[in-house]
Amino acid sequence: MTDQPLYLSAEVSRPTYAAVWRLGFSLLTLTLTGCSDWFPRANLAPTYEPPQYVVPVSWRGTSPFVEAKPSDDELRPDWWKLFGDPVLDKLVEQAMEANPDLQAAAERFVQARDMMMKARAQYIPQIGIGFGGRHERQSIEKLFRPDTIPIQGSTMELGGIASWEPDFWSALRNATRVETYRAQERAADWGLARLSLQAEVASDYFILRGFDAQTAIYSQSIDLYRQSLGLVKAQFAGKLASALDVARVESLLFSTETKLAQIQGQRQVTEQAIAILLNVAPASFTIDPVNDLRVASFTIPRVIPATLLERRPDIASSERRMAQASRTIGIARAAFFPNVSFRADGGFEDGFNLIKLANSFWAYGSEVSLPVFQGGYRRAQLQQAWSAYRETEDLYRSTVLNAFREVENNLSLTNRLTLAANRQDAAVEATFKTQNLTSDLYRGGLASSLELIYAQVSTLTARIDSIVIKADLLKSSVALIRALGGGWNRNQLPTDDQIQPFGTFQYVNLKKPEPAGGIDVHAEDNHSYNNVTKPSLR
Repeated sequence: MTDQPLYLSAEVSRPTYAAVWRLGFSLLTLTLTGCSDWFPRANLAPTYEPPQYVVPVSWRGTSPFVEAKPSDDELRPDWWKLFGDPVLDKLVEQAMEANPDLQAAAERFVQARDMMMKARAQYIPQIGIGFGGRHERQSIEKLFRPDTIPIQGSTMELGGIASWEPDFWSALRNATRVETYRAQERAADWGLARLSLQAEVASDYFILRGFDAQTAIYSQSIDLYRQSLGLVKAQFAGKLASALDVARVESLLFSTETKLAQIQGQRQVTEQAIAILLNVAPASFTIDPVNDLRVASFTIPRVIPATLLERRPDIASSERRMAQASRTIGIARAAFFPNVSFRADGGFEDGFNLIKLANSFWAYGSEVSLPVFQGGYRRAQLQQAWSAYRETEDLYRSTVLNAFREVENNLSLTNRLTLAANRQDAAVEATFKTQNLTSDLYRGGLASSLELIYAQVSTLTARIDSIVIKADLLKSSVALIRALGGGWNRNQLPTDDQIQPFGTFQYVNLKKPEPAGGIDVHAEDNHSYNNVTKPSLR
């Protein structure tokens, strides 16, 4: 696609053969879409420059996952592999391959590319042909019908029409630019959808693994409480324990079994949420449980606030909307100037001998229009365009501030949760010691059942809290990577030239365009994802 001015070159000649007409139409189109600079035109859109913000030189928060020294390196695009979990790797890959929402985002990008092509076609000559015929009969009793005119007659017509709007004020070009920027916005939206999908799969996976670890802890405690209940019942039978002791242990056992059932239900719900992300029906999907929750130790590059503007797809999308609004101002301004268009049509008309020079007809002309008074319509349109542009500036600034907030929040969370996880592990060790000592004292008759139950509850609570903190740490580390852009870079957006989905004279292979910006769609085998009973991987 070119943004150079168009020019008109026409030469009158006598019609010869159909091939000459086709060649002439093609040459006319190529001529009018050429790159000559002498054709007069004016771009009425304001000069657009993305706003430059004064931002802090560093982040306030710190994270154990971030390098101590600044680095210009970017996050790896497959950032989820930093956690070293093969099951997570496979889940993320399956989600990126088959997730319907991500595929729909890719299709919206394709549609935006085609919208650009439709807008671009408006400043290219429009050429068409038509063929028609009719047979008619007049009434014998028609008044004033000359006797020389036959009652019945047949007519055939073959004609063509060509029209072109030179776009002196770049309204059509600015409309094309708007659609180009909108396509780039859709590409950034796809990048955001992909990053959000990756983060959601990883976050849900760590939530599920947290439930797995809690399930293992509750199951171990239930086994211990059953043993304690057996011991207390034996002592009760030997008149060494009271019915109150039995009731206390039974209450602890039953309440722990209740919590286990709740955790298992939440795990199933989380597993089903992951299944949907993978385009799989929940009934056909399972993830084998594990007993431990591991906190990964890795290093990610420090991204300074200034570079964050280039590494967040939501910021890039917001900026492209601002660029669209800038071009819309040029379109609104062009409405104040004359609109010029050229039109030519011609062909042949005859009853039997159609292709004959004597039976040809033709017409050509131009039209200039300028609304003089519309009650303030054009002024309101221009004022609205300026207001819409300023709105996009405000929303862009809001997006940037929200990005800073997300990074700072997760820097702080990962740092504090790491400290909390370490201290909670120490607390778990202390409660285990207390539980073991109290159990020995109880067997020796030196501690009451209430003291034993208190020690066991404290141990269970400490262990569960440790798992919850570690799961939160893993989720916040995923959120931190997402806030830093997840390895995305603005350079991944397709360029203006890559947006065009097909050539001007391309009439084959139109089912889908060539991929652009790394975004492809499943045009040939999209139906293969209709089997939702198993994950789909190519």
